[in-house]
Order: sequence, then structure tokens, then C-alpha cells
Amino acid sequence: MPRPRFALPMLSRQSRRSVIPGLRLSLGLTLLYLGLIVLLPIGALLLKAADVGFERYIAIITSPRTLASFQVTLTTAALAALFNAVYGLALAWVLVRYEFPGKRLLDAMVDVPFALPTAVAGLALTALFAKNGWFGAPLAQWGIQVAYAPAGIVCAMAFTSIPFVVRTVQPVLEDMEPELEEAGATLGASDLTIFRRIIFPAIFPAFLAGTSLAFARSLGEFGAVVFIAGNQPFRTEIVALLTFIRLEEYDYAAAAAIAVTMLGLAFLMLLIVNAVQAWHQKFAMGDA
Repeated sequence: MPRPRFALPMLSRQSRRSVIPGLRLSLGLTLLYLGLIVLLPIGALLLKAADVGFERYIAIITSPRTLASFQVTLTTAALAALFNAVYGLALAWVLVRYEFPGKRLLDAMVDVPFALPTAVAGLALTALFAKNGWFGAPLAQWGIQVAYAPAGIVCAMAFTSIPFVVRTVQPVLEDMEPELEEAGATLGASDLTIFRRIIFPAIFPAFLAGTSLAFARSLGEFGAVVFIAGNQPFRTEIVALLTFIRLEEYDYAAAAAIAVTMLGLAFLMLLIVNAVQAWHQKFAMGDA
């Protein structure tokens, strides 16, 4: 005798529960936080800069001191990002591929720049690289000045932004399947060829993201740089410090104009990075 079948009641769309509990509440809080913390300050900055006027904006941005600060900031940030790209990749490789005493300690020390206040980092670097410091005294004998020079700015920026490269590349290296490298070695590829044709294309999106984050962090760094730079106009004055000086002078229009320019450069860099990542993904899919 067949069992009687009972029709299950159909749930309406209103009565269906979301897969994620509290989705509307969490989404609302997220949008509220985004609006208050991110969009509202950016909107206020854009409105303040819009009151300046185009001619005065151009005059502020093209002034010799402002152009010199942009040149110092972009140059030192690019050098710090380049250093972190090489050293961060090497450090992530060592932490993933090798076992040695003190590995966990070294892995934990990577996050020290995140936990350490930037002002403390700036003071420590200044004490180390001053002419009478542990590192500065031997370098001074060779005629190399780090503290109160552009090299000190690069050092401070590199110290505060190195974790971005390591922490973005390290998980990708850990998740890579060793069979790919073993297949390349079986086909007779050298270690350099395996890294260039197999490993680096796989970690390139994370590597590019980490390097761009390090560059963006270097552009906005203030606390660590202000102590070791010496803050000399036309030589070691960065954009963040010049903006702070304009605020102290109650020249809010100039501060807003400089800040909006840096914001535009940051968005431009973000667009370029996203375009490169999209091109790499399309190129990789085409090869596959």
C-alpha cells in the first residue's frame, strides 16, 4: 500500500529567511559606518577644495614648495615600495619554504610595524641612524647620511609598509601546489625558469596588491617620517607635513587643495593596479 503524500506548504518570499542572519541590519550598519568614516570626510574635503576655485587651486598646486614636496614624497615612496617588493617577497619566500630556529619569532616580528606607534618607530630610527647612532656612525664614516636626509624618509616608509607585501604574498605561497613545480622540474626546467614561469605568475596578483598597498601607505605616512626627515623645505618636506603646516597656518584652502591632489593620485594608482590585475588575469586565462 503506497504511503500517502502530503504537500509541503510553499513559503512566500516574505517568509523565507535569509541565509545570513541579520543581513539587513549588518548591511545597514556597514553602509552607515562607510558613510560616516569614509564618504563624509571625503565629501567634506571635496566641497572645501571646490570653494578654492580653479585658478587658485592651480596656483597652490604649482607653487615651488608644493611641487618640491610632491617630488620628495613620490620619489621616496616609490623607492620604499621597490625595496619592499624585493625584500618582502624574499622574506615571504623564506618564511614559507624553509624551516629554521626562530622562524616563529621572525614571522611575529613582521607585524611589529602594525603594532608599533609610528611616532615611536620614527624616534627609534632617528636614534639608530643619527651620526652618533649604532648604524649612523659607521655610515657617516663612508659619507652616507640617513637621518635628516631623503634616505631616512625611504627607511621610515619601508619600515612601516613592509608587512603589506609579506602578508599578501605569504598565504598564496602556502596554498601553491608543489605538483606544479615538480612537473616543471621533471620536464627539465631550471629553478629560475620554474620561478619565472610557474611561481611568479601565480603570486603576481597578490604581489602587485601588496606592493601597491605599501606604496599607498608610504604616500600617507606622517608619524615615522616627521622625526627622521628633518622637515627641510625643498629637500625633506613631505606632502603630509606640508598639509599639516597649512592647517596650522589656518590656510584650510591650501590644505584641502593639496589633500585632494593626493587623493586623486591614490585613486589613479588604484585604477592602474586594477587594470594591470585584470589584464594579467585575462592573459593567464588566454594561455590556459
